[in-house]
Amino acid sequence: MTMPFYVAPEQFMKDKADFARKNIARGRPLVATVYADGVLICSENPSRSLHKVSEIYDRIAFGGVGKYNEFDQLRRAGVQHADLKGYQFSRDDVDARSLANLYAQYMGAVFTHEMKPLEVEILVVEVGTRPGEDQMFHILYDGTVVDEDRFTVLGGEAEAIAGRMVRAYRAGWPLAEALVAAVGALGGPERKVSPHELEVAVLDRRNGRRAFRRVLEAEVAGLLAEKPMAEAGGKAAPEPSEAGASAEGPAGEGPAGEKGSAGERPTSEAGPANKGGPTEPEQAG
Repeated sequence: MTMPFYVAPEQFMKDKADFARKNIARGRPLVATVYADGVLICSENPSRSLHKVSEIYDRIAFGGVGKYNEFDQLRRAGVQHADLKGYQFSRDDVDARSLANLYAQYMGAVFTHEMKPLEVEILVVEVGTRPGEDQMFHILYDGTVVDEDRFTVLGGEAEAIAGRMVRAYRAGWPLAEALVAAVGALGGPERKVSPHELEVAVLDRRNGRRAFRRVLEAEVAGLLAEKPMAEAGGKAAPEPSEAGASAEGPAGEGPAGEKGSAGERPTSEAGPANKGGPTEPEQAG
């Protein structure tokens, strides 16, 4: 009887983690960030039918990077779970945290017990009723859950993209500025990502119960064309008093630098100066 081939558990887990990370890094990245009115999710995806960003429930969205068939299966399972829980109990009982925990348990079990791990990273986002109440949960291939409060990056080159987002992030920024920063972080300094290569969606708290909305290509192009408020400024125009002073020269001088202040005559008309002589008294009015 032949003995089975032995592999140390540490080496087995390391090989599975390297396998998952390598294949996930091949996928196009995804960036999610909070903004003034909700949460923006932006990803590189030229396909118009295979969505990486989708709605799960009223105020909850889902994003995935990696093998499409695997994270789409997770998305459908999340939709069914949320619908069933909302029907049996209440719509308010469906939240992103419980859904993220469910995903983490399943992905961790697959990573531990199955021969091949899931080659995906997923994102579960919920928009709050007020700013500061938004929730973002980044679930890794091994079931690790990362709770983010400002932004998160999934997929290849995550560290480089996150570094660019750290430099660009500003609390309370509008949608246009957040989108410009996310697209700039995805492309980097050497590449420009065009609107037709993007899949953009928002969870907008102003939309009411159904907060999820896809941002179409024409709107994306318009938002990217807008100048962020931080970059729209420029040199302020000089005030009228400063403009007049620069045009007329220093005070008491004319446009050509001539002394023409009121009550002062040129030296040629003033006559010779009295040197040491008594001064004539002023005439009283």
